[in-house]
This record gives sequence, structure tokens and C-alpha cells, in this order.
Amino acid sequence: MTLTNHNTEQLIKLCVSGNQFAQLEIYNRYYKAMYNTAFRIVKNSYEAEDVMQDSFLLAFTKLETLKDIKTFGAWLKRIVVNNSIQHYKKTNKRDEVGINDLLYKIEDENDGLSSDTEIYNIKAKQVIETLNTLKDNYRVALTLHLIEGYDYDEISSIMNISYANCRTTISRAKDSLRKKMTSVIGF
Repeated sequence: MTLTNHNTEQLIKLCVSGNQFAQLEIYNRYYKAMYNTAFRIVKNSYEAEDVMQDSFLLAFTKLETLKDIKTFGAWLKRIVVNNSIQHYKKTNKRDEVGINDLLYKIEDENDGLSSDTEIYNIKAKQVIETLNTLKDNYRVALTLHLIEGYDYDEISSIMNISYANCRTTISRAKDSLRKKMTSVIGF
């Protein structure tokens, strides 16, 4: 049974009724983005994969609690972010992931692009590399704000800090990133 021609809303309705083919199709549509979200927070490829898969399982079991089917993508992303932060705090891992894992992901996503884009990718890789050298709370706050697109209210809720502390943390994180980028590559 192929469900590739169904829209997401139709697939979600099928998932609620327990259709495993619809669940597989939803997984195939969202897993790359959810993996990248988890990876940016937990900084380990294998752990990001585990977090992503656990998040899909949780989402499929709690799907009937979703109030608006149209918000499924944002709802799933919120589950992944929360699980990633929870996992990261629980393991409190200080090991840095090799940048090669991240670079392969960027290269996979940009297959077939022109060489002009390669210059942009090199700068983006340097920014990501430098971002990973920031203090953990700075890195997580900037990732949620600049990459994942969360606003200050959402970030303060996710990170369990006050709104004012969230704004200060993000401001200081941007300053720290800017200083490191200036000293590293002269941005």
C-alpha cells in the first residue's frame, strides 16, 4: 500500500486509527529534520537517532492528544526538542562530537549544488564549529533561537529559565559567538 500521494493531514488521521503504513510515511517525511534538530542539541549522531526514534514513538502513542492536525510538524518538533534537552541533561555528556558527523549531514543535504554554494557551506561549517565551542547553555539557547526558530517565551519554557534570563543568555551567547568568530576567521 502506497500512501505517498496523501497529504499530511490525511496520513495523521490514518495514524490515529493505527495504520502502520501511514506511520511509516509520516516517519519518512519528517525523520531527517527531526534527526537534525536532535543532533544539534545532543551533539552525538547515535544519541540523536535514539532521541528522534523515541520521539516518534511518543508522538504516535500520543497522537490523539494533538488538538489541530495542521500543527503536527511543530508539535513533533517540540517533542524532539524537549526529549533532546532532557536526554542531554540526563547524560550531561561533555564529549564533543567530531565535526565530521555534522559536515557529512550538511553535504548530504546539499548534494548537487553549485561550487558558489561551497564557499557558503565552508563559512556555515565554521560557524557551526564555533557554536559547538560555546558554553552548553549558550549553545542550546542559540540553537533553539537561531536554528530552530523558537521565540524567547518558548525558549524560557523549554530551558526552564525566566524570560529576562533567556534574553540575557541569548544576547551573551551571540556576543560570545561573534567574538570567537572574529578571532577564528575574521568575520
